[in-house]
Amino acid sequence: MIKCLIFFTMAAVAFAADPLPLSLKRAVEIATSPEGNTNVQLSGEAAKVAEARSAQARAALLPDLNASLVERDQTVNLAAMGVKFNLPIPGFSFPRLVGPFTVMDARLSVADNVLDLASFRRFQASKSGVAAARAEITNVDNAVAGQVARSYLAAVKADTDLETAEANIILGQAVLKQAEDQKAAGTGTGIEITRAKVQLADDEQRRVQAANNRRAARLRLLRAMGMRLDTEIQLTDRLEFKPVDAVTLDAARAQALKDRPDLKAQQEREHTAELSTSATKLERLPTVQAFGDYGSIGAGFDSNLPTRTYGVQLKIPVFDSGRRSAKLAESASQYRQEKVRTNDLKEQVELDVRLALDELKSAEDEVKVATEGLGLAENELAQARRRYDAGVAGSLEVTDAQTRLERARDNRTAALYAHNVARVDLAQAMGQVRSVWQ
Repeated sequence: MIKCLIFFTMAAVAFAADPLPLSLKRAVEIATSPEGNTNVQLSGEAAKVAEARSAQARAALLPDLNASLVERDQTVNLAAMGVKFNLPIPGFSFPRLVGPFTVMDARLSVADNVLDLASFRRFQASKSGVAAARAEITNVDNAVAGQVARSYLAAVKADTDLETAEANIILGQAVLKQAEDQKAAGTGTGIEITRAKVQLADDEQRRVQAANNRRAARLRLLRAMGMRLDTEIQLTDRLEFKPVDAVTLDAARAQALKDRPDLKAQQEREHTAELSTSATKLERLPTVQAFGDYGSIGAGFDSNLPTRTYGVQLKIPVFDSGRRSAKLAESASQYRQEKVRTNDLKEQVELDVRLALDELKSAEDEVKVATEGLGLAENELAQARRRYDAGVAGSLEVTDAQTRLERARDNRTAALYAHNVARVDLAQAMGQVRSVWQ
């Protein structure tokens, strides 16, 4: 039901007059739907290919049934078949050509591998390949979810930056008016008005840059979601500080080794390689095949006679010029490569967890410091403006305080963004990226 709603949402977006309300959870749902991100679509097709290959491997273990109907008109040259024509039989001579005559043969044939351990092991390997492909779907789904979450947070940050830039302009306009009032009252100078105008012009330029960054961030978000780039969206989530439950390194590492979908997919690929190597070894063993056919043959349906054949065939590999040995060496090397990749990925999992925990701790400290700095900067500007009104300070003190306030606003936005990204990174490192918005 959810997939249907997502599909109709994506189809109707281009015709919607109002912007599409988009939360982080909804953005991820759209991106990870079958019609969403390109990588999600490709992983689904890869799973279908693996299932088809498994069906092909299974077919080697099932009976093979064929039907045939042959009608032929032929002439036989007995001399070509080695029949001698010079026998001393009075009054009789062998004809050199026999025919033409018609032969009709209708037949059913069946063959079945009664004992073929190599084919059975290849079928097991193909099923492991299907499991690996399905695990890769989950891995891609989580990777896309993390990518979309980061793109969404970047777009929210761009919105906040634009709002901050507009707030800075309003503040600059107020400071400019204050300088003009002071000059009109005879307590200010022209340089103070010019200084306020320079600061306001700088704020205007920052707003232009913030607006451009906002457009770029939304385009990247739409691209990550697999939606049309001309879609108008309205982000409903904001940058907020949401504390994360404390987790130890050992607990996070254990959870990651248990839940990381990329590790599960790699372990399935290693198991597939192991089974493929075993299948190659089993090719050295004998195989047993049962076969049979039944049909009728003759000059026509009204004169055909029933015939049959059945039997059991035992094949024993003796010598194949080193083909199996070379194939075994290749599959064994592939298995060793997959084991190396699995071990390397486990090390990468631990590194991801360590870095994510450090990043989250640092981001929490940054938010705390930035929040305190913002409060101090707001207080400093308020005091500077009061001192300027009272005539005990110049406009330069106000401009400096204004600049520090703008920097403090930017610092808090950057800290909140870093903290939210750190939450996504830690959840993805532990294989629980969807817990961020659930």
